[in-house]
Amino acid sequence: MMKQICVFIIVLTLTSCEYFNVKKTSSDAILNEELQTFNWNEVDVYPSFSTCDALELKSEKTACFNQVLTTHILEYLQKVPITVTHDVTDTINLKFQVSETGTLSLLNIEVDSLVTREIPNIKALIHSSLDSLPKVYPAIKRGQQVKTEFELPIIVHAN
Repeated sequence: MMKQICVFIIVLTLTSCEYFNVKKTSSDAILNEELQTFNWNEVDVYPSFSTCDALELKSEKTACFNQVLTTHILEYLQKVPITVTHDVTDTINLKFQVSETGTLSLLNIEVDSLVTREIPNIKALIHSSLDSLPKVYPAIKRGQQVKTEFELPIIVHAN
């Protein structure tokens, strides 16, 4: 009987030690778990230009950023002499990325075949228009500057 009690106490002691083990988690594991909970499609502060700083609401700042970018591209295209044989009114979809440092990159340009036929250098013109763009401030998520991607439709009208 004494042997059984000793065996029981040893087994109980060995298995109960597991309850006192502290699981250590590294700061990297905590950071990775935290990053998984972010909704990266929603940023706290949208990318912006200095002209949009006075606006308070996020929706107003977003609209201002899009308006400044659209206006800048269209004004550049209006300064360039473009000759077309047929009237062109179409929407060009531009996909942009703003890096954590505020670098604006044009990822993709979706252009209709009519626009490409009438204005063969349209992609080069759009790329050139971005060279003189004012400084872009990156998006912010939880106090950190983050990379963002967005699409912007541009309506081109040439006659």
